[in-house]
Amino acid sequence: MSLPSPNVTAFFDPRTFSVQYVVADPATKKCAIVDPVLDFDEKSGTTSTADADRLLDFVRQCDLQIEWILDTHPHADHFSAAHYLRDRTGAPTAIGARIVDVQKLWADIYEWPELATDGSQWDRLFAAGESFHVGEIPGRILFSPGHTLASITYVVGDAAFVHDTVFMPDSGTARADFPGGNAGQLWRSIQEILSLPGETRIFVGHDYQPGGRAPRWESTIAEQKASNSHLAHCAAEAEFVALRETRDRTLPMPKLILHALQVNINGGQLPEPAVNGKRFLKFPLNALPDTVWG
Repeated sequence: MSLPSPNVTAFFDPRTFSVQYVVADPATKKCAIVDPVLDFDEKSGTTSTADADRLLDFVRQCDLQIEWILDTHPHADHFSAAHYLRDRTGAPTAIGARIVDVQKLWADIYEWPELATDGSQWDRLFAAGESFHVGEIPGRILFSPGHTLASITYVVGDAAFVHDTVFMPDSGTARADFPGGNAGQLWRSIQEILSLPGETRIFVGHDYQPGGRAPRWESTIAEQKASNSHLAHCAAEAEFVALRETRDRTLPMPKLILHALQVNINGGQLPEPAVNGKRFLKFPLNALPDTVWG
């Protein structure tokens, strides 16, 4: 029996190489937004809602009703627009239940004792195996740690939104060296994803355009098994861990990691204004040891 197939529309952000999605049930015209981007220019400190507004324009043009605003994990390379979109639409926000562990980890890095570390910044915290719906299309949650402590995969009908777990086959897999990351966990998470039916559509959260090709974001489980550059030749966890850890030691940290995490562990909320009405990011120095300079 074939799974129901939602309409999936992708929106690529070339500044951060991120892919945002509107996932819609064609029968009911209800939809979810997955991993929306709040624009940020680190050189000027300017924020913008242009990317998020582009999603809202599309939803209006297609006469869709937003049921969910979903993040797969707390992102390290862009700000989440979840809070902005909830304010604009009233739709509930959601993320994986293990966000509380990431909050506690990074609250210590930022020396941020006043941060609520109970996940209350979101309307719903999804645990492994939980179910939900987009319109009449059933969805379920896979707990997919490794890249972060809190990463989850949203499986909606025949579509799986994996973000930083696997990339397009020619780009391999996500790094696992952020605070709380673990290459062995990443391997086991990927194996669970690869156990989905071969025709399942895989939608990634980033595409770094290897070789300068045009952006791509959709593959299938069968294609990932056959040709993912980090998986096709790794028959066991130990091989993958060695490959992943060797590669990770050569990678500089994302340029926005210290900017983005303090926003994203707070549900996408920007810092509260200071007495002068301006907002300030708190930027810890030497917070990430053994970092490759890039």
